[in-house]
Amino acid sequence: MDLSIIVLNYKTRELTLACLESVFSSSTSYNYEIILIDNASNDSIIQAINEQYPQVVTIANTDNVGFSKANNQGIRVAKGRYVLLLNSDTIVQPDTMDTMLHFMDENPPVGASGCKIVLPDGSLDKACKRGFPTPSASFYYAFGFSKLFPKKPRFNQYQLGYLNPDEEYPIDSLVGAFMLIRREAIEQVGMLDEEFFMYGEDIDWCYRIKQAGWVNYYYPRTHIVHHKGASSRRKPFKIIYEFHRAMILFHNKHYRQKYSWLTNAIVYLGVGLKFVLSLARNKLRPAR
Repeated sequence: MDLSIIVLNYKTRELTLACLESVFSSSTSYNYEIILIDNASNDSIIQAINEQYPQVVTIANTDNVGFSKANNQGIRVAKGRYVLLLNSDTIVQPDTMDTMLHFMDENPPVGASGCKIVLPDGSLDKACKRGFPTPSASFYYAFGFSKLFPKKPRFNQYQLGYLNPDEEYPIDSLVGAFMLIRREAIEQVGMLDEEFFMYGEDIDWCYRIKQAGWVNYYYPRTHIVHHKGASSRRKPFKIIYEFHRAMILFHNKHYRQKYSWLTNAIVYLGVGLKFVLSLARNKLRPAR
């Protein structure tokens, strides 16, 4: 088996079915399997997939166990030389699988790779190529300096806005919406850290992969479309909480021992302030 594609469904029934259709409609000389994990969506997705795509391996959870744990369930049963994390709200292009797998086969030092990701309006999903969230990178990003100076490397350490999105290069971090990982890299560094519930696990994985000596690579010779949630409606408290908790988890795991107590205190204070501001902004949004 060349490729195991892991798709997580959580109340995205129609998007998930469209995602699967785009995969099955693609042209590839590689063989692949699709593993679908449902996190207790109660939207009849398992029944629909069994009827429309009986070849898909399905796992039905009775609870929402989060992004990391659910994807790890898929990785444990995956048979491919490569594992692809693919968001349910994405549409792959006909050449996406062939282009990315050929690139990985031709570049053994690459442990994980990602293609260009665009939003439905054609703009770049900036999360598809990132630097690690060091204290300075996080500060410049969180407080708007990266937007004020988009072409300055110093202020764009996180989203790498100064790099041409149509050129290929090694980067620190990819995004879990489309992340192609070599089996040997997973065997060396382990699976996703389940302490991360729904944010930060992709950056943590990329950090561990790079620390182990592999290359993480951005390869925009193909693309996918990401129907990323950009709703102006109010978000559940848990989403905001988990987003900011992931920042603390990542910092404590990888950076706390490398920085002074003062820098760590500033990081915690900054995340706390951002959390409060996010809650306040969220409160002003319409509930529905």
